[in-house]
Amino acid sequence: MFRSVLMIEKALTSADVEFVTTLHGDEAVSFHVLLQPRGDQADRLLRAIDDVALGELDEAAREGDTPEGEEAKGFGERALEVSLTALRASGSEADGRLVEDHPLDALRSLVSETGADEVIVLTDPHYVEEFFHRDWASRARHKVGVPVLKLFSHSKA
Repeated sequence: MFRSVLMIEKALTSADVEFVTTLHGDEAVSFHVLLQPRGDQADRLLRAIDDVALGELDEAAREGDTPEGEEAKGFGERALEVSLTALRASGSEADGRLVEDHPLDALRSLVSETGADEVIVLTDPHYVEEFFHRDWASRARHKVGVPVLKLFSHSKA
């Protein structure tokens, strides 16, 4: 069985689930999901700049409404459960956990403990971080010792 660590920041959509579960054709895949809610990942200014770059001015104005702290944890727990249920419903094995801080340390540990074959980072675009190679995928490539695939979410969750 192929083992993938899937790093996400929000609940997977049905399109996302179909995308990641079909990457390896008919080969069975088990997913170990790490979810760090967006509210804990980047500061508001970077998120707002990303929204402006995407032409989503309304989203930029609402960045202050992004859940943080305990509220983000509750959101993350629900998003993780939705994602795991969807992956299992597709026929894949799936387990997961929330990342409370230091996502790359958690990623490196999980890759090591599961013997993962790859890492898939599935997020919305983060143009500022990507430009400076500070996004999860760019930084993970130097830390985990397995291939890192960066994918963009198919739609808003």
